[in-house]
Amino acid sequence: MGSKNERIFLSPPHLGAAEQLYVAEAFDTNWIAPVGPHITRFEEEVADYAGIGGAVAVTSGTAAIHLALRVIGVKRGDTVFCSSFTFVASSNPILYEGGTPVFIDSEPESWNMSPAALKRAFLQAEEQGTIPKAVVVVNLYGQSADMDEIKAICDQYQVPIVEDAAESLGATYKGKASGTIGKFGIYSFNGNKIITTSNGGMIVSEDLAALDKIRFWSTQAKDGSEHYQHSEVGYNYRMSNILAGIGRGQLMVLDDRVDARRNVFKRYEEAFSGLNGIEWMPESLFGRSTRWLTALTIDPTIIKSSPEQLIAALNNENIEARRLWKPMHLQPLYQQYEYFPHIENESLSDKLFETGLCLPSGSNLTPHQQNRVIDCLLREIRN
Repeated sequence: MGSKNERIFLSPPHLGAAEQLYVAEAFDTNWIAPVGPHITRFEEEVADYAGIGGAVAVTSGTAAIHLALRVIGVKRGDTVFCSSFTFVASSNPILYEGGTPVFIDSEPESWNMSPAALKRAFLQAEEQGTIPKAVVVVNLYGQSADMDEIKAICDQYQVPIVEDAAESLGATYKGKASGTIGKFGIYSFNGNKIITTSNGGMIVSEDLAALDKIRFWSTQAKDGSEHYQHSEVGYNYRMSNILAGIGRGQLMVLDDRVDARRNVFKRYEEAFSGLNGIEWMPESLFGRSTRWLTALTIDPTIIKSSPEQLIAALNNENIEARRLWKPMHLQPLYQQYEYFPHIENESLSDKLFETGLCLPSGSNLTPHQQNRVIDCLLREIRN
């Protein structure tokens, strides 16, 4: 059951038994370096799970986005459209390659990239002769963006999509695995994700030649020579065989972890069903969310406690909660770049940031722990 004051984390790792077996195998066979059979198998198993041609395992989701943008050919001065309502790792790789980000707002149905805002951004880019080199679409909090709408717009301009599915492995869009609709899909296995390798990421695609190039760059771009020879810039981005072993064990229970997080969401939804002023992140009709994090917004005209006050109350009870992502166009790093709101002069992501928060959502969250979260929130709201 755990003690009354035991720390409850937002999204902790949830490990099983198979991970230890695979890691022990890596030790027993002395495959400790960033090469080895677990990496190959992990890539094959993720590609098979997602139903896509191939995969490359790297050190992080950020590294995966970086390599995708590079293989697309983003260079200094190129424009890249990117979701604004996301974590900074979605847009930083644009700067790595010297690109110029243009930020796109969310739409209310999924909280993900707004096709309406994207269309306006493309129309302006067409007028100015600055068609983007790529579009980075983020699948937020475990839910896919409306990829058919977005892809139709991008296809019209022949612009490839990098589908940042870092938070949505295990989700679906119209029956397809999240991360498989764009030219490249990105997964993250960071410690807080639905399955983890401690630190790690993966890039998936049907373009096997591009994946071969990415694999080459991720291992320092070593030419096929008897000595160390390098003709291109490479990176130390390859996942280690040990971490891939952890990932293989985690992948075996991914669907169970999704079900567990969806059940956590349902318990929150039921517990607050009699309370006005709370709106849950909607689940779009076009797909199934993993509910990686349970996210909600507060109506300040009904509930007088702000997100900051609710988070502080939870923290006083040793419970971790977080604000929703602060949009990129509001970040000091990115304030000078262009931004297209969902409706002209009305930004949805600003409103979500101002009124929203995420609750503890781990797949190993017990009903007892969740009741602590619920009781604390109800006390704060009613007081």
